[in-house]
Amino acid sequence: MTGDLVSVRVLAISDSAAERELWRRAAGQIAVPIDIIEVEDVAAACKALALSVQDIDVAFLDSELADRAAFIEAARAARQRPFVILVAAANGASTELAAPGIDAVVTKPATLEQAKAMIGRCVRVRLPSRWLEIAEAEDGIQALKQIGTGRFDFVVLDYNMPGLNGVETLSEIKRQYPRVGVVIMSSAQHEGVAERARAAGAAAFLKKPFYASDIDAVLHSVYRLQTPSPPGA
Repeated sequence: MTGDLVSVRVLAISDSAAERELWRRAAGQIAVPIDIIEVEDVAAACKALALSVQDIDVAFLDSELADRAAFIEAARAARQRPFVILVAAANGASTELAAPGIDAVVTKPATLEQAKAMIGRCVRVRLPSRWLEIAEAEDGIQALKQIGTGRFDFVVLDYNMPGLNGVETLSEIKRQYPRVGVVIMSSAQHEGVAERARAAGAAAFLKKPFYASDIDAVLHSVYRLQTPSPPGA
């Protein structure tokens, strides 16, 4: 991630004024500038999506609203599809609520701190899709030098590298930059590598070969978002 100032446009869809106020207050306390648009129903949400001059980045959709499928369809047809988060009551935050076009399901926040955590996680997932900066390094030493610039939030390390291997590099990253998330990837067949990686602080372990869906699952896990199940699952 770059250090440039960016803003995120969030659409909050709920018929509860108290819930919308909670989201608004939470958004005001997030480090990334957030432009939050509040609407009471799906019709107003579809209109806001269609008339917005700037793209909507994240939409929080109350699971109790009628005809939420209409907004999901509108979001899928948008010029830039927003990251759609279904917000459900604690006893209803299930992947059974998910449908095509829903990116994640989260539990409805009850406190300001919970709302801040929810918005923060979703914003961090959304930001890379628009402001992603990728750099490469040939070995662990080069990686540490680049991470030292403070420009990176997430690192994917190969276990087999010249000089410092992936776990050794991971240990050094966590010692110097504990807030940086690190994933180790390897083609190793034995569980020892995965166990060493997790013990050293890896957020996840990817066994080669892996696919885009595996990366998506890792991001959901790291940022504690519930991944919706496919229809009929």
